[in-house]
Amino acid sequence: MNTPPARVLMVEDEEDIAFIVRFLLERNGFTVEHMADGRLALERIGSGAAPDLVLMDLMLPYHDGLDLVERLRAQAGWATVPVLMLTAKAREADIVRALELGADDYVTKPFQPEELLARIRRLLRRAP
Repeated sequence: MNTPPARVLMVEDEEDIAFIVRFLLERNGFTVEHMADGRLALERIGSGAAPDLVLMDLMLPYHDGLDLVERLRAQAGWATVPVLMLTAKAREADIVRALELGADDYVTKPFQPEELLARIRRLLRRAP
């Protein structure tokens, strides 16, 4: 029996990064839904079925990634969705805050594609 591809919600405002990540994930069998800012992501979190994983930037227009993680965790059906932060913010305080608010992993840009894939696969294996 073939399992359907894992569905990833990517919240990323930098077009170049979004293009690279989408290409990487789709080439590896994932289905990617892209939101380009925090407002669109918040609408998506409030209205749609939860994806298998959320890949999110920290610095976003309208609502930052920390706000989104907090709201996502409070949304019915989204509480256990793995969240991987992918961001240029590498300060320990930012990493700790994201993890405390409910992020499951944290990768800083620039990132290594194979490491990102390995971390995504690990989170998906753990998902309920």
